[in-house]
Amino acid sequence: MKKQLLVAAVMAAAAAMAHAGSLDQGNLSISGFGTLGVAKSNTDQAQFARYNQAEGVGDSVRLGLDTNLGLQATYKINDWLSGTAQVLTRKNTSPNFSTDLTWAFLKARINDEISVRVGRVVVPTFLISDYQNVGYANTMMRPPIEMYGQAPIENSDGADINYQHAFGDLNFTAQAFVGVSRGKLFVSSGSGSTATYRAPDAGISLSGEYGPFMVRVAHARADMTINDLQPINSLTSTLTSVGFAQLGKDLGFNDGKKVAFTSVGGTMDWNNIVAQAEYAQRRAKEPVYLADTNAWYAMVGYRIGQFLPYYAHASSKGAGSSVSVPSALAKVPTLNAAVTGLLTSSQQSSDLIGVRWDFAKSLALKVQVDRVKPEAKSGWLIHTPAAGYNKDVTVVAAGLDFVF
Repeated sequence: MKKQLLVAAVMAAAAAMAHAGSLDQGNLSISGFGTLGVAKSNTDQAQFARYNQAEGVGDSVRLGLDTNLGLQATYKINDWLSGTAQVLTRKNTSPNFSTDLTWAFLKARINDEISVRVGRVVVPTFLISDYQNVGYANTMMRPPIEMYGQAPIENSDGADINYQHAFGDLNFTAQAFVGVSRGKLFVSSGSGSTATYRAPDAGISLSGEYGPFMVRVAHARADMTINDLQPINSLTSTLTSVGFAQLGKDLGFNDGKKVAFTSVGGTMDWNNIVAQAEYAQRRAKEPVYLADTNAWYAMVGYRIGQFLPYYAHASSKGAGSSVSVPSALAKVPTLNAAVTGLLTSSQQSSDLIGVRWDFAKSLALKVQVDRVKPEAKSGWLIHTPAAGYNKDVTVVAAGLDFVF
């Protein structure tokens, strides 16, 4: 109920400011961002989607891949204390648009260099975690799923501490957080289903900015519990019934499993050259079906007046499994094949080209073409045939990004 009231309040405030741009009346400020996007691919046998989307795009034009609307309200209580809330409407684990509370915290400014936030914050897992949903703030239309599909946690309810200090021309920032994340996951197996998770988590992010260059390193750990992963639960129940109870326990998330994520990335905006790259590893610290992965992407563009053409390549590969399969399972070929398939990591690479046109203040038009090459387990495509899908997929998209 509190979340619904907050959403209603922010939406009402947004309506009041619709013709006034950004509202700033005394201590209250309201702003927003959004993307109106359309996309289609060259096939309807499989769908290309952002991570955790229950519906992607096929061979007909659709709005849901990149379209979103975010609204943020900040109230300054006094010189050292403020409160912020942000809601985001998008297509996520439901085929329909839904609204989520993405930020909701009180911020205490301890001094010029240190601040503490208590409430819901975005987990600083990736290079662009803080603004990955703000299309206008990004060169590409969307974060590469090969990278940003590795970690399911977006928000954490708890606290973080931020430290900023200038060492000459180097601006250094450190952020540490601890909390509990709760949310939903779209499970693409079969016809698709939704599971809920709870994950106590903690992590740290360090970044340095020097002129046109920025580098960020992050590490996060979570103890994730998921009790309603139906495809996994069905398999583990079968394994238990035929004498492989330990293997069944190792595969699932029912008892909570520790997973770690480490990333390093950087950006550059120098002499009209724009570049961005990131590398990350996901590692299970306890036996679980979720495979270890390595992923990376690199993007480069060149600004020509109001236009910014760019190219990027992204890749996601498996890095082994944390589960030891007993040799006796080979005597049950059907189960052995099911477990082997489950422990195999999704693998995919893609090449994309696009152009961004900043044709007006706070408005940018983007056109992007992705050539997606699914490999093991149909890559990151969803709603694939039972036998898998390994043909290249071409995705064409256009979007209007705005901030206000």
